[in-house]
Amino acid sequence: MSPNSTRPPLGELLQRELRFQKGVGPRRAAELARTGLRTCDDLLHRFPIRFEDRSKLQRSAELRPGDMAALCGEVVSAGLRRTRRRGFSLFEMLVRDDGGMFRVVWMNQPFLQEVFSSGQRVAFYGKVEWREPGGLRLTNPQYELVDGGEGNNDEGMHTGRIVPIYERIGSLTTKQLRRLVYDVLRQLPPVLEDPLPPKLRGRHGLPGLRDALWGAHFPEPGTALDLLDRFRAPAQVRLILEELFLFQLGLGLRRRARGQERKPRVIRVDDAVRQAALAVLPFRLTPGQKTALRALVDDMCSPRPMNRLLQGDVGCGKTIVALLAALVAMENGLQVAFMAPTELLAEQHHLSIRRLLAPSRFQVVSLTGSAGAKARREAVTAIETGAADLVVGTHALVEREVRFRELGLVVIDEQHRFGVLQRATLRDKGCQPDVLVMTATPIPRTLALTSYGDLDVSVIRDLPPGRRPVRTKVEPESRRKAVYDFVRRRLRAGRQAYVVYPLVEESAKIDLKAATAMADTLATLFPDYAVGLLHGRMKSEERDTIMRRFEAGDVQLLVATTVVEVGVDVPNAAVMVVEHAERFGLAQLHQLRGRVGRGAHQSYCRLLYQGPLSDMARARLKALAGTSDGFEIAEQDLLLRGPGEMLGTRQSGVPTLRVAHLIRDHGLMETARREAFEALRQGDVSAPVLARLDATWMERFGLAGVG
Repeated sequence: MSPNSTRPPLGELLQRELRFQKGVGPRRAAELARTGLRTCDDLLHRFPIRFEDRSKLQRSAELRPGDMAALCGEVVSAGLRRTRRRGFSLFEMLVRDDGGMFRVVWMNQPFLQEVFSSGQRVAFYGKVEWREPGGLRLTNPQYELVDGGEGNNDEGMHTGRIVPIYERIGSLTTKQLRRLVYDVLRQLPPVLEDPLPPKLRGRHGLPGLRDALWGAHFPEPGTALDLLDRFRAPAQVRLILEELFLFQLGLGLRRRARGQERKPRVIRVDDAVRQAALAVLPFRLTPGQKTALRALVDDMCSPRPMNRLLQGDVGCGKTIVALLAALVAMENGLQVAFMAPTELLAEQHHLSIRRLLAPSRFQVVSLTGSAGAKARREAVTAIETGAADLVVGTHALVEREVRFRELGLVVIDEQHRFGVLQRATLRDKGCQPDVLVMTATPIPRTLALTSYGDLDVSVIRDLPPGRRPVRTKVEPESRRKAVYDFVRRRLRAGRQAYVVYPLVEESAKIDLKAATAMADTLATLFPDYAVGLLHGRMKSEERDTIMRRFEAGDVQLLVATTVVEVGVDVPNAAVMVVEHAERFGLAQLHQLRGRVGRGAHQSYCRLLYQGPLSDMARARLKALAGTSDGFEIAEQDLLLRGPGEMLGTRQSGVPTLRVAHLIRDHGLMETARREAFEALRQGDVSAPVLARLDATWMERFGLAGVG
């Protein structure tokens, strides 16, 4: 750049705060900052919401009421007219083009007296109306002085071209935002440093960065509006792919860094370890379980720490796979931490794991937030001395006083319920331990490439032999008696049932049936059967007692809140009734349904709803009734709720993207991942780009960390 140039260097320009941009100032800067626009770079990476083609000029003689029209003509006369309405004025103009005369009217904009005068040529874009008297006119159109005249700095921004339409931000109108973007674009230097490798741009026919920034806001004539509105014009695709490429490049750098880590002790697997694993197996593994276990053990035998996500549908048997991996670690003299998101799930895991490992020499302890002082003290001591081989617990495991003698494997169940920092804290309690995160909420591939993009992924798709799909029906409140009669018939046949409510106790503000009140009601309606109540506010001893009675068959009808959503496994339970199903999320409903269908008997789910249903609720219930495939449901859930709400916010590792959209651009995400990992392998990315990305990746994508 020449010393005399008035344009600042690219880095300086793009990082310049918008408050220093001409025409912004402190008030507007604050409004922009509230929507995440602080720098010029932020501004240029906020796409218009749509475009209008104002390039095709019409003649006034061709106008029809209701049209959106672009015209250009000479001002014949202009003036302000007061009306009978107090404080209301009209600025009227008579304009001539080669089709004749037409009127233009603005309401309550008296300042236009200072803008227009006779003889000016002006371009307009606005809605055509018919008014009596006066006939056709343009009302409140966008305008632009197209030649001469003081103050004409618009230079073809607002009319006579394909024009960007921006979402209003505070007091800034779309026209003002258009002016601001245009001014920043005009300050760009002729050549910009491009983070995309030239080979990549060539393979995909992508424009350079400068052309892309211009084209994403002020497209070239002839660009298809359909492509622009679908964010598939070349300039838009280039900027979307760039963002996803940089994100995946960051994930690649993280994977590479982790690949250089080394465990102090490498796992060994011999015949003795294999025999120990076979001794605790309660059944034959499915092909999916075998494949997943093989991948886990291969990772554990590697000198690099394992970072693996194990996902599968409800009931696919992830826990036994994780337990076998834990057994391998313990046979090598290492401790295992097994963290669950709720006390009930931790308690269930503790009971089932302790039962399975009873014939072994390993000690299993539990540590939850509600543990008494003595039990807690004993558990913490056992963990620190190494007497505890496997620790099952909740977030209590990450507390400072909990120290492991030699933690070799971390298993995190239903991991999406934990914050990134909680997961990292548990991992840091060992010295480069293997980490396995599990979820029974299948994750759409799009999110697997983002939230879990630096993890290796295993998927268990098959279910244990003999499992049948749960038959699901959506029923209105008016069918409650018929649903209860159906439950009664199943109980008479020797099965057990759940009835789930969204609240523990009645709320005066929300008309929802509460578990505590309905437990009494159902005990009256089902006098021949034992009715139990289970919710999160109960003491752990009470919950244990109820669950043991339900598992033993002493309680036939279990009234519960969503504490039974995950981890509860009672094969004889064959009916799930969800009250106020319209209030639950799709993934949550699928998890609740997964509490049945775990034995040899045909199982059923009844979703009772209270009308009227919102469109979203109707779509959720229809999706659940339409399939039992958790992976298909996960994709539907992603479409209905979006990625941020589906997995939570930054704590779950969902990136903050400026121009890309995880659902719309899932195909480009695949391309970006492939290209980023190949570019790292080939060394195609410039050193400055890599250094800048490595330093700013977490902040750039709004993440606290991944995995």
